[in-house]
Amino acid sequence: MKPQIPAHFAQSYQRLLNCLKLGGLQPKTIELYSHGVRRAGAYFDYQIDELTKLQLTEYFVHIVDALSWSSLKHDLYGLKFYYAKVLDKPWPGADLVKPPKSFTLPDIVTVQQAQKIFMATRVLSYRVFFFTLYSLGLRLGEGLRLQVGDLDSDRMRVQIRNAKGNRDRLVPLPDNTLQVLRKFWKTHRNSALLFPNRHGGLKKAHLAITPLDRGGIQATLRQVTQDCGLKKELHRTACVTATRPI
Repeated sequence: MKPQIPAHFAQSYQRLLNCLKLGGLQPKTIELYSHGVRRAGAYFDYQIDELTKLQLTEYFVHIVDALSWSSLKHDLYGLKFYYAKVLDKPWPGADLVKPPKSFTLPDIVTVQQAQKIFMATRVLSYRVFFFTLYSLGLRLGEGLRLQVGDLDSDRMRVQIRNAKGNRDRLVPLPDNTLQVLRKFWKTHRNSALLFPNRHGGLKKAHLAITPLDRGGIQATLRQVTQDCGLKKELHRTACVTATRPI
């Protein structure tokens, strides 16, 4: 049974969501910041408007021990935003947290490994999606946001909208990728989305207004890489064009 959230916290939380949205943050960032505030709210019995440095110290130690530094950073940034924009108060935990710096490079997926993943992915929409991410060098969110109008077959390029830093960018469009996407589009014929969700089945995919489910894609990729015997953590794909069609 879920605990009942007090009305005062619910109102403040809604103001937080409004401020996050008006702040122009990416949907994923909004989700992470708001989740961090909800987690802190549950920990402090939904009394987070007058936290002390000591309370925050104990809380962040708990988060590092129970979860990770990554979770701590999201909670930290979310709470800082909450104090600054919702409460209009100074942050009580100034200079309290200094996450360790880490410098890691993304795993590079070879053409052979990528082909193995494509061939092992049985669901067509996921297979084409993985192929598109790999051949264009996109992040998962960038691929989900792709629309039909973003493909420029005359100049053989793709406009990636609202990418990292809220900036658009252009990437080359390999002919092989264009042909695969054209063939795939004929299976759903959605006028806007390249990868529409299938909540209503294939027959209603042309009416979908939201893309494929992020969680389903991630779960499928984990399962496929496990089935293929690939031990790398595939957080991002390399910007390398696959040379073999699906």
